[in-house]
Amino acid sequence: MTSPPTTPEPRPGDDRTTDLIRWAAFTCVLVPVVLLWYGSSLAGAAGTALGLAAVTAVCRVLLRRSERCAVRLLVEEPAPEAHHRGRHQRAGTGSRRGGRHSGGNSPVG
Repeated sequence: MTSPPTTPEPRPGDDRTTDLIRWAAFTCVLVPVVLLWYGSSLAGAAGTALGLAAVTAVCRVLLRRSERCAVRLLVEEPAPEAHHRGRHQRAGTGSRRGGRHSGGNSPVG
């Protein structure tokens, strides 16, 4: 019996990030066209296009990096019961909060 080939499922963030990058690229084209339409100079529109393209490229790099870091953290994160000690189980003797605590040498009176 042969099993059907498995294809990796796309991550949920991929579609949103790809759509965001596509819209950003679209605005890199649209904004200079609108600027030219309303009478801006060709040099000004070209400078705007280059600036928007640079910002879009940096944002794309940062989005991809944050996605990789998020995936890495999810993979490396231990199971919840491994690091969860419960609400009232805290390590150490001085870990209680609030209330009055008398010092070791203070008189009680």
